[in-house]
Order: sequence, then structure tokens, then C-alpha cells
Amino acid sequence: MSGRVHRVPDATHPITIARNPNRVVVTVAGRVIADTREALTLQEASYLPVQYVPRKDVDMRLLERTDHATYCPYKGDCAYFSIPLGGDRAANAVWTYEAPYDAVSAIAGHLAFYPSRVDAIEERAG
Repeated sequence: MSGRVHRVPDATHPITIARNPNRVVVTVAGRVIADTREALTLQEASYLPVQYVPRKDVDMRLLERTDHATYCPYKGDCAYFSIPLGGDRAANAVWTYEAPYDAVSAIAGHLAFYPSRVDAIEERAG
């Protein structure tokens, strides 16, 4: 990790993480990939909010780990999964910070999905 910048969220780049009171359901090719009542909503700066789903509520049998990796100075190293049943569109559709920085440690053990690479990320009341 040498040479990588590590930044802490602040007033110029805020990050908040809150429990989503809604049920979150993610589907691909007519299959439920994730279904949870324990999603965390991460709001980072001016980006759209992202739903982080606990790994226990994701059908991991439908995911395939890839070699793709990225780095975020606020969250750390990021790993990716594809969803084979979604075809080429679902390549690297899922990301996770397996050892996130302390400021966002709540998202450890959670996965997030690119809305454009899945059929739907629905929030359902109750």
C-alpha cells in the first residue's frame, strides 16, 4: 500500500452510513441475488447513495470473484464479483471493501451493486 493516499471523510468530502429501514432486493435475469432488511445506505459527498447489503443476505453461489480491483482513498482496497447469469452486462457488477478504513468500517462484510449492471435494486417499505 505504499504510495497510496489515505483520506479521512470531512466537511469537504463527507461520508455517512445509516441503516436503511426498507427491505432491499437486487435482481438479475429474473433471479433474486440479494434480499435484506439490514442494508446500509452509504452517502458519499455528492454521489448517489449506495446500498451495501450484508454478505449473508446475498446468494453468493450466483457470484464469481474476478481479478478486477480498485482503490478508494476514503474506503480502501475494493474487490469485485461478476454475476454470470447476467451476461456481459453483469461483469464486475458487485463490489466490496473487505477491510475498509476505520471511518467506514461498518461496510465490512457487505456488498454493493452497480444499478446499470443488474435488473433492479428495489427498496420496499417494511
